[in-house]
Order: sequence, then C-alpha cells, then structure tokens
Amino acid sequence: MTKINFPTGFQTKAIHAGEEPDPNSKASTPNIVMSSTFVTDADAGFSAEGVEEARGWTYTRWGNPTLHQLEEKLAALENAEDAVVFASGMGAITALLFHTLQAGDHAIISDVAYAALSEMTNDMIPKLGIAISKVNMSDADAIKKTLTPETKLVYIETPCNPILRLTDIKEVASIAHEAGALLAVDSTFSTPAATRPMELGADFVIHSLTKYLGGHGDALGGVVVGSRVNMTPLRKKTSLRLGGIMSPFNAWLIMRGIATFPLRMKAHEKNALQVARFLESHPKVKRVIYPGLPSHPQHALAKEQMNNFSGLLTFQVENGKEAAHHFANRLQVIHYAVSLGHHRSLIFYMPSADLLETSFKLATEQQLESWRLFAGKGLFRLSVGLEDAEDIITDLKMVLDEL
Repeated sequence: MTKINFPTGFQTKAIHAGEEPDPNSKASTPNIVMSSTFVTDADAGFSAEGVEEARGWTYTRWGNPTLHQLEEKLAALENAEDAVVFASGMGAITALLFHTLQAGDHAIISDVAYAALSEMTNDMIPKLGIAISKVNMSDADAIKKTLTPETKLVYIETPCNPILRLTDIKEVASIAHEAGALLAVDSTFSTPAATRPMELGADFVIHSLTKYLGGHGDALGGVVVGSRVNMTPLRKKTSLRLGGIMSPFNAWLIMRGIATFPLRMKAHEKNALQVARFLESHPKVKRVIYPGLPSHPQHALAKEQMNNFSGLLTFQVENGKEAAHHFANRLQVIHYAVSLGHHRSLIFYMPSADLLETSFKLATEQQLESWRLFAGKGLFRLSVGLEDAEDIITDLKMVLDEL
C-alpha cells in the first residue's frame, strides 16, 4: 500500500492523516508505543536541545511515535503545519503562555473564558511580572484601546466558555497583527469541523482534546496547533521543560475518537438544534443561547464563521440553583456532570454570582452588561450528546414540567 499523495477531504483526513500500516506487522490500526525510552546510536546527545526531529526517537518526553501520529492528524484537520500535544487542555494553555510571554510583556485575554485560564491569569501569571488585561473580545474598540507597545499576545476563545459569546477571529487577527502581537484562539467549543482559525489569521489554535475531538470522555489531552517555526521551539524548549506530556495510550484513544469526529459533529449539531428549539418553546425556560438559533445575539457571525454549530447550548430558568437539584436527582438519560463534547449528554448549573466572584473579574459596566445578556443570574450548560434527540427532550421535559 502506498502513502496517500493526493488532496483528501475532511473525513478522510480524520481517519488517515498521520497514520500508515505498521511496516513490520502490517497492522492497519496504529500501534501504541508505550516505551519511555528508545535504543539510540553512540552519537546521540544527552540533551534535548541538540536533538534533530528527523533523527528518530530518544525519550518519550522528547517525542514518541504515537504522539507524533496524533500531532500530524490534528495539524491536518486545522490545515496547519504542525501541532504539539499535551497531557490536558490546561497543559497546552500553560505551555503557550510560557512560550509567548516573559516579564515586562502584556497580554490581552478574553474576560470570559475557560475558568482555569481565567483564574491563572487573575493571579499566577501577573506574579511573574506579566501584565494582563481582560477584555470583551466581541468589542473590537475595547481591544484596540487596551493594546500597548508591550502587548505580545491576544488570547480569544470562541464560542467562549460558558456563555457562548462569539469573537470575530478575522477582525481580531488584523487588530493584533497591526499592533505586532500574536493571536491565540481556543477553538475547543467550535472544533475544526466548524472553524479553522489559522485560515482566518490566528497564529496559534488551542483545543482541549478531552472534549469533542476525543469525544468519548475517557482520555485527557490538549494541543497547540501552528506554524512549524512556532511549534518547533514550543516542543523543544517549553513542552520538554514543563513536562506536561500526554500518555501514548491517551494519544491512541484520542486518535481512535477522531476517526468518527466529523460524523459525530454532524449528529451533535442536529441533536442540539432540536433540543434548543424545544427548550426555546418551553414555558419554564427564560432564555436559550445556541449559535445555531436565530435568537443568538451573534447568529450572523456564527453563520459566517462556523460550518457547524456544535452540540453545546445554555438555558436559563427561574430559581436556577433550586432547579439544579431537580435536574441532578431526576434526569435519566442526561448525566449531571461537568465537561462537554462527549458521546453522552451532560448538564451542569453555573450561578453567575459564584462565577463572577471566583473566575471572571469583570471590571467595567460594559463587561457586566455583556455577561447579563448571555448568562442572566445563572445558566445551565447542556452538552447535547449522541442519544436520540427525542429521548434527550423527554428527559428534559419531565424535569422542566415539574418546576
């Protein structure tokens, strides 16, 4: 069998990119290379600084065949040159911040983003002498006003966690690059099935592979995708020194998940749209936020920037905290649990007061207004899975009718 040497479609890339039959056993499915070390020749150096990537494998923290296959597959899905995988999404985010920022630099971060990133940039990163500004990334003027000569990184998340507000990637890329800054996009909620940020001007793309790309809730992982000129030092210096290396077994599980990823995303979107329409029609539901609904405040941008609206939505009800107990105790199909992007449906309640106290330090009235628009006093984040949509709706209806 010869290597594919012609352009392929997205589904074919998801299955074949980075993979070839094993040359010895002829196994069609990739092997899991669990070895921590590899036999080398006598001229091999002891420091990773001098290791040439094309020379072969030395030590799994420096590189591993199974991880490399996953990296090639992820780069192909994003139409990028290279990718570096990590043990978790936060491992990827931490490595990127250390790779791009140093004392005296300034970074602009989305004022609403993944909670661990928000909390890390509230205190830990500023303690290193790096200035952080939190900005509503849907407000281009606010971004422009916050830029300084020291700004090295603009970091956005679209749709952002948990309120599903969108950012115009192409517009922000232009703003960042004009100021000499790099643009990083956390595209976990969107996925490459919907948006490929590097095609819109991003320098880095981040994914939590634990979510839609892995898709089965059984393996942690993260990735940074970008140009080879950026990924090589990220791998050889930052990744190696921080040590947040993915297990080869997790890499294999995530690769297996990616094979069905494009098909799963179509099913997630179809189910989510049905569920969102049901929730919008239910008298006990005050508000539904889903990029695929015309009622989303940025539906026009969603249609322009996303080829798939994903499986994540939020909704609001009266007395959300009290309602959360009903959902946790009465749901039968949907699991009351954190995380998202799995084959099974997951739901979790997020009260605004708690989030604004612990994670999101919103500093202006404009930022608070944007939060209220999308989140109200609190929201249920529902990750719509691959069960029959009618069963998900029945499960929700039984609880909502009791409220």
